[in-house]
Amino acid sequence: MAALLPGEWIKNWEKGGKSEFVQLCRALSENKNHDVGFRADIQQALYELAYHVVRGNLKHDQASNVLGDVIEFREDMPSILADVFCILDIETSCLEEKNKRDHFTQLVLACLYLVSDTVLKERLDPETLESLGLIKQSQQFNQKSVKIKTKLFYKQQKFNLLREENEGYAKLIAELGQDLSGNMTSDLILENIKSLIGCFNLDPNRVLDIILEVYECRPEYDDFFVPLIESYMYMCEPQTLCHILGFKFKFYQDPSGETPSSLYRVAAVLLQHNLIDLEDLYVHLLPGDNAITEEHRREIVEAKQIVRKLTMVVLSSEKTEEKEKEKEKEEEKTEKPPDNQKLGLLEALLKIGDWHHAQSIMDQMPPFYATSHKPIAVALCQLVHVTIEPLYRRVGVPKGAKGSPISSLPNKRAPKQAESFEELRKEVFSMLCYLGPHLSHDPILFAKVVRLGKAFMKEFQSDGSKQEDKEKMETLFSCLLSITDQVLLPSLSLMDCNACMSEELWGMFKTFPYQYRYRLYGQWKNETYNSHPLLVKVKAQTIDRAKYIMKRLTKENVKPSGRQIGKLSHSNPTILFDYILSQIQKYDNLITPVVDSLKYLTSLNYDVLAYCIIEALANPEKERMKHDDTTISSWLQSLASFCGAVFRKYPIELAGLLQYVANQLKAGKSFDLLILKEVVQKMAGIEITEEMTMEQLEAMTGGEQLKAEGGYFGQIRNTKKSSQRLKDALLDHDLALPLCLLMAQQRNGVIFQEGGEKHLKLVGKLYDQCHDTLVQFGGFLASNLSTEDYIKRVPSIDVLCNEFHTPHDAAFFLSRPMYAHHISSKYDELKKAEKGNKQQHKVHKYITSCELVMAPVHEAVISLHLPKVWDDISPQFYATFWSLTMYDLAVPHSSYDREVNKLKVQMKAIDDNQEMPPNKKKKEKERCTALQDKLLEEEKKQLEHVQRVLQRLKLEKDNWLLAKSTKNETITKFLQLCIFPRCIFSAIDAVYCAHFVELVHQQKTPNFSTLLCYDRVFSDIIYTVASCTENEASRYGRFLCCMLETVTRWHSDRVIYEKECGNYPGFLTILRATGFDGGNKADQLDYENFRHVVHKWHYKLTKASVHCLETGEYTHIRNILIVLTKILPWYPKVLNLGQALERRVHKICQEEKEKRPDLYALAMGYSGQLKSRKPFMIPENEFHHKDPPARNAVPATVQNGPGGAGMPTSLTINTVRLEEGTTEETDKLKEKSQGVVKVINKTVNATPKVTTSNGNSASNSKIIKEKDDKEKSGKEKDKEKKDKTPAATPEMKALGKDGKEKLKEERANKEEKPREIKEKTPKSDKEKEKVKKEEKASKEEKSKTVVTIIESKSTAEKEREKEPSRERDLSKEMKSKENAKGGEKVPVAGSLKSPVPRSETSESEREQKRRKVDTHSSPSHSSTVKDNLNELKDSSAKHYINHTTPTLSKSKEREVEKKDLDKSRERSREREKKDEKDRKDRKRDHSNNDREVPQDSTKRRKEENGTTGSSKHSKSESPSDSPRLNEKEKEKSKSKSSGKEKGDSIKAEKMEKSSSGSKKESRHDKEKAEKKEKRDSTGGKEEKKHHKSSDKHR
Repeated sequence: MAALLPGEWIKNWEKGGKSEFVQLCRALSENKNHDVGFRADIQQALYELAYHVVRGNLKHDQASNVLGDVIEFREDMPSILADVFCILDIETSCLEEKNKRDHFTQLVLACLYLVSDTVLKERLDPETLESLGLIKQSQQFNQKSVKIKTKLFYKQQKFNLLREENEGYAKLIAELGQDLSGNMTSDLILENIKSLIGCFNLDPNRVLDIILEVYECRPEYDDFFVPLIESYMYMCEPQTLCHILGFKFKFYQDPSGETPSSLYRVAAVLLQHNLIDLEDLYVHLLPGDNAITEEHRREIVEAKQIVRKLTMVVLSSEKTEEKEKEKEKEEEKTEKPPDNQKLGLLEALLKIGDWHHAQSIMDQMPPFYATSHKPIAVALCQLVHVTIEPLYRRVGVPKGAKGSPISSLPNKRAPKQAESFEELRKEVFSMLCYLGPHLSHDPILFAKVVRLGKAFMKEFQSDGSKQEDKEKMETLFSCLLSITDQVLLPSLSLMDCNACMSEELWGMFKTFPYQYRYRLYGQWKNETYNSHPLLVKVKAQTIDRAKYIMKRLTKENVKPSGRQIGKLSHSNPTILFDYILSQIQKYDNLITPVVDSLKYLTSLNYDVLAYCIIEALANPEKERMKHDDTTISSWLQSLASFCGAVFRKYPIELAGLLQYVANQLKAGKSFDLLILKEVVQKMAGIEITEEMTMEQLEAMTGGEQLKAEGGYFGQIRNTKKSSQRLKDALLDHDLALPLCLLMAQQRNGVIFQEGGEKHLKLVGKLYDQCHDTLVQFGGFLASNLSTEDYIKRVPSIDVLCNEFHTPHDAAFFLSRPMYAHHISSKYDELKKAEKGNKQQHKVHKYITSCELVMAPVHEAVISLHLPKVWDDISPQFYATFWSLTMYDLAVPHSSYDREVNKLKVQMKAIDDNQEMPPNKKKKEKERCTALQDKLLEEEKKQLEHVQRVLQRLKLEKDNWLLAKSTKNETITKFLQLCIFPRCIFSAIDAVYCAHFVELVHQQKTPNFSTLLCYDRVFSDIIYTVASCTENEASRYGRFLCCMLETVTRWHSDRVIYEKECGNYPGFLTILRATGFDGGNKADQLDYENFRHVVHKWHYKLTKASVHCLETGEYTHIRNILIVLTKILPWYPKVLNLGQALERRVHKICQEEKEKRPDLYALAMGYSGQLKSRKPFMIPENEFHHKDPPARNAVPATVQNGPGGAGMPTSLTINTVRLEEGTTEETDKLKEKSQGVVKVINKTVNATPKVTTSNGNSASNSKIIKEKDDKEKSGKEKDKEKKDKTPAATPEMKALGKDGKEKLKEERANKEEKPREIKEKTPKSDKEKEKVKKEEKASKEEKSKTVVTIIESKSTAEKEREKEPSRERDLSKEMKSKENAKGGEKVPVAGSLKSPVPRSETSESEREQKRRKVDTHSSPSHSSTVKDNLNELKDSSAKHYINHTTPTLSKSKEREVEKKDLDKSRERSREREKKDEKDRKDRKRDHSNNDREVPQDSTKRRKEENGTTGSSKHSKSESPSDSPRLNEKEKEKSKSKSSGKEKGDSIKAEKMEKSSSGSKKESRHDKEKAEKKEKRDSTGGKEEKKHHKSSDKHR
């Protein structure tokens, strides 16, 4: 730094240096404005001057003079000079040169007049002062300064009474305690306080303390004290106030101390005004946070211990219980913990509305710890009350309620009051979340919050708000759900059974979709109760109480127990219902009392109950099947039953439950359909049971009223409201159609997806349950939905089937009510349009409306099947069949009468009842009369409807069956696509199918063969029965029962038959070309032959039944027993068939007693009923005439019905008088026929299940005689025979086939023994060769695999094509000969032979295939139908050939007779030799063939040996058949030669002589030997041909 005082100035000091220096100083003092800069420069100038003096360059007096001049320039110049001296003092004291120090001392002495002593004493060292003479001794001076400093800075001033004056404090209190209402302000008082402190020497901290004390006592003067303290704090350090407050809190922290609330309040106000920091104060408060956390943990543990005690089963004595109680009392007496100052402060903060600080205190504690203390909870509730007040007054107050308004807090810093829902979210929701379950302390606030929620939901659900608003609303809605979950429901749990709160809450809850509600209930039940020690305790207490109530609940004390359940449910429904449901699942007898006891529940509780039920159903830990895997678990059944009862009785929302069932179905699970079934049954009164009586079924075909009165087991009344609720639930949530479709699809799902691993029995049960529920549910929709609803929801039939893949039966079932509704509404429209009352007009209008409605349906159904189908049946017929119901076909008059009579009896009983009060009598009678009128009205209405429908059908019928292929094919399609699917759909549909067949017959529908149809239905029921479930079997049984009823009615009386069938096209036996008029009486089946046909059907049923019973298969046995039980009224009627059945059933009873108890029960039940029917059974000869009536010129008697399987003997030898014959011959014929009857009776009794019924053994003998005659008569009679044979159409001839089978089977039976011997020892090489061929063929046949359905169809068709062509040729030939002869026809009984050499093997091969199919799996209806079709087609055209017989000369007769006698003697001798060997064979056969039952004769055993299962017509292709086969073929080839006329008359004579069975047999043997030569030429060729055709067949 450059020197301000140059050296030249010092040198020339006197000349000009002095003046230069003075000038410099003046300049520095004047020019420099900034004090700091000036001080530095002037200091430097003065320092340099003084330093020159110290160094001796300038004299001290010169310097003092010039300083005297400079000192006047500024006021602070002496102080600056003192600073310069101070610095020089320090510097010179350090120097070693003594003279410099002296120079400094002299300078200071010279300048003493310029600077005062005091300033110098402050700044100079004591030693320097001593040398200057300013102080006496430096040491004393030092001591004195230390004392002063200590006193000033280190010594505490004690404001004791000696210093402070009490008067000061008295004045201070008077000052603070004065009336502050005037113009006194805190500033004025503060000034006074200051002066008091100064005047009376008061301690400022104690003054502050007193201010706080006074404030505590005068809390209302916040506005005065807060500014006062705020101003006062400017004089103190910031921490002082906090320390003083902390000191005050510490004072109360003794165990016995209790902190006053006023102190908390003062602290809270100071916190709110930010005069202190919460963190600073928080550390002064007790207890510590660790202690709080520990206490919270301890509470949870204690709660869990209490729970453990409650749930534990205590078996100790009473003494120990008493000791425990005493201990608990002692524990209660222990000292209560010291005050929790943190909670006290928190309460105060809440009371004054300082939410911000309160929140931060709560955040430092465990959740809900703070609010678990009632004062805090109440304070927080009060704060919420205040905050929501304006909004609540605006939207929440219910109409008519006044309510007491709540004034807002005077505090401006309190939270802002909410005016809108958006503002609620800011603070109120978080306040409520901190409250949690402790909102229970303030039910009024609870109600307010709920009402606000309700108001919000109303606003939320109303449309029309902007997108932004919607988003805000969504956020608010989710907040509301959170509040409900975390606050409202837990609080309800802690409330003391407050039903009003529960109802209030429901007001809000019902606005939530059920998904949200159920989610809330789920959280409440499974999570909320574990979140808080209090709730843990409450849960345990609720369960304990629930156990207590449930133990005592009975039917007798339903009311008191119900009240207790109600009380308990108001607060903790989830826990209570969970326990109740667990009990119901275990004990199903609790269901009724529990349902009755639930009448005291609130709406919310009912909703919770629905949730709990669904949760229990969906419990993944529970098995839905019993351990045997064949039945549904009892817990599920109990729950389902409870569901039905509780949903019917109480107004519980169903949507959740229905959706649950739908979801389960979507997931492919059908167990839960049980629930839907129960709910619909109880709520709508629609019962589905297979155990309905025929009376009930009949009632079910009437109107709604009749159904309700007579159709159900229980009288289900008052279902109107409940069914309306169910309907609404389905429609509101669009579940009606989805459930139907899901069920319809799930039926197949049960089998193909769900049933994979499951037991067959269970799969059947699930299928039935699914199907029954569909039928029941569909019935409910049909009867409850309006036409508009139904049409709007159910799509058209083609959409249902093709898009939704609904099975056709189910699709029509769903659409049927729609068609009926639609037609009736159209009909009503047309009636209104024109007022014509004539019946004709009405019918015409009805038909028009039908056409309008059904035309689109006819179009739609075409897409459901292949075009080929519509060649045989028209879409119109198909749609008509599927769209009608029993209601449309017949009026159940007897049912109506029965119900009306019941009501009359009731009314009479009411009249006779003396005890009943008159007004009740009147009411009851009125009810009965009203019902009676309703029923009669309904009957009249139905009668008119049925007449209209029949008129419509009469008009339609000509277009129904097109028969573009054959009548046979038509029947197949009808059965396959209409009858079979529908007859197993429901019991009423089963009855409907039977009625419909009868109706089609009665309407004389063109191209419909009633005979074929019935034959098809009865002929082979094995496959159908085997492929049914349990309930389907029951329905199929009903169908057969109704069919049999019709047949039995026709069978019972000739008059009825003639009236109902005689002239009907359905009973034409000659199936002519389509255009042919069927009026020819000769083509009709007469009454007696119809009886034979009926016997054949009965026989077929027996055979099928026995087969099923012998399979050992569970399904076969169960189903056939069910079917047999159902058809018991009409079958068995024939004694021997009944006995055969009885034996098989008895065997089942014995075998299944231990193994399968359910089969045993069924079999025993049937067996008992069968025995009771025995007196009504009749012998076979009464069932159909076995004695042939002698008649003149009977026109073309039918040899057998369409099946021909059970060809009766009386038909076979249908003897009539010859036109030119003598009485002698007639007598012989009679005798012959009587002999035959005897033989039949023998055979029938011996073998109840002969493969062909009616003992055709007689016909065998006849046939054998014929053969003998043929051999003798030779070819010369050929021409004569042809001339006498009447013409036959190809179709007619086809019918002969079954008869052929019969004879063949019969022969096989009779000739098995000799045949076996022949097989072992063939008599010639040629025969051996033949036998080998046969064996080879039969082995090939057996080794083949099962033929597919399609192949069997095609082969059948090929056969059909082949057959008529062959037959046509022959018929032409015959016709031409007949014309030549002149057509003289004299019918005589002939054997049942078709004159055509028709392939036998192909037919029997088909049988073998069937057997194979039987052992593998049962095919569908269609295959069965088609298989049967082949037989029936063939059979239905046979057996109508009349053999004419001219008279023979007596001499010839005698001659033949003699020869025959000789032959028979020879044969009998041969026979005796072979008998012994035969017995051994029989034994061996018996041991081999272990599948046959002992009751069956050896004949049957041998016949069936080699086949895999018993066949339909029991044909056999085993080697043992070969001789008989060859015979038959040989006969066929010779059938053109007419040995028959002669044979017949001789036969009659022979019958007299040889009636014993052994003779017949020996005759057969001899005959075979005689025919050996001829076999080689004709038979051999024939045989080869047949094997070829059988290979094709395969």
